[in-house]
Amino acid sequence: MMQERVSRHFDPVLAAGAIALAGYGGLLIYSASLSSYPDGIVSLDHPVLKQALLGILGIGLMLLIMMTDYRVFGRAAPALYGLGLLLLVAVLFIGDESLGSRRWISFAGVQVQASELAKLFTIVALARYIADRPLEIRRLRHFLATLVMGMVPAALVMLEPDMGTAIIFGSIWLVMALMGGVRPYYVGVLVALLVLSIPLVSAAALSDYQRERLALFFNPNLDPLGGGFNILQAEIGIGSGGLFGKGLFQGTQTQLDFLQTATTDYIFSVLGEELGLAGAVLLLGLYVLVIFRCLRAASLSYDLFGRLVATGVAVMLLVQVFINVGVNVRLLPVTGIPLPFISQGGSSLVMTFMALGLVQSVLLRRRPFEP
Repeated sequence: MMQERVSRHFDPVLAAGAIALAGYGGLLIYSASLSSYPDGIVSLDHPVLKQALLGILGIGLMLLIMMTDYRVFGRAAPALYGLGLLLLVAVLFIGDESLGSRRWISFAGVQVQASELAKLFTIVALARYIADRPLEIRRLRHFLATLVMGMVPAALVMLEPDMGTAIIFGSIWLVMALMGGVRPYYVGVLVALLVLSIPLVSAAALSDYQRERLALFFNPNLDPLGGGFNILQAEIGIGSGGLFGKGLFQGTQTQLDFLQTATTDYIFSVLGEELGLAGAVLLLGLYVLVIFRCLRAASLSYDLFGRLVATGVAVMLLVQVFINVGVNVRLLPVTGIPLPFISQGGSSLVMTFMALGLVQSVLLRRRPFEP
């Protein structure tokens, strides 16, 4: 029976799009790391080899989760959500500090970004809570309950500090709550209050580190050799790429090592410089393909829980892409959000494949009358 479901309902386009993105990312990571590894992949510590091994792990977990009924994760949602919060709290006390923030926990020499797992666990928990209350969710107390579920992890990552990931949590909550049936009036009031409180929050809640990033966003020349250096170099790199770029492995800003985080936060700048607008359009086209296949899975879901899970994954991917690309083209302040499947980083890569495994699980158990 399961073999028949896989053969009939497995989405090869979704899987192929994700694997193509991961391969694209590996190529860009290789180019961005050439200055540090001029001899190519000759050692086990090469970032491309690490990324490939983690990608294989991610694909394996995707297949494992796909074969598991997604409703099993729904039943485990309270425990998963609690684990996500526990990891986020642990980061604040025992996390590794880098570039002014704490975002990683080390296990046996391996760094894990807790917020990556917490995003997926929060999607599952929100979907479970809303799906269990399809009619009651319109009541104020249930609206507030979902708000707390979304905002607690957002507040914890703000303390790291990590504003970008907090925005992702907020976006996931917003779309899932509206899709689940909360009253738009409540959301409108909340958004109005948030807009009115921006000056107060900016004065009281933002750390010195975040205020500095905002100031450099508006004028990176305030510190052109320090905090504003990457912003300026990314702008130069993308602007010089033109229609088809300077050629793979030929980018001056990339190969001369002007970009300090070329394989992570600023990998889109590497793409823009070396492959130009054409390479960027190809990348964004692959993202559109993957996101729309997630939304397709939501439309075919057998129940509200599956529909919300698939939608949450789509929103998570969309917002991450928007923020990362926005930072690279200087539409948004620097936030340190990885580009899904592309940026170097095992936690993000593995978690994103796991999220797509959940989407595939929803597809395998779609409505019985669907072809």
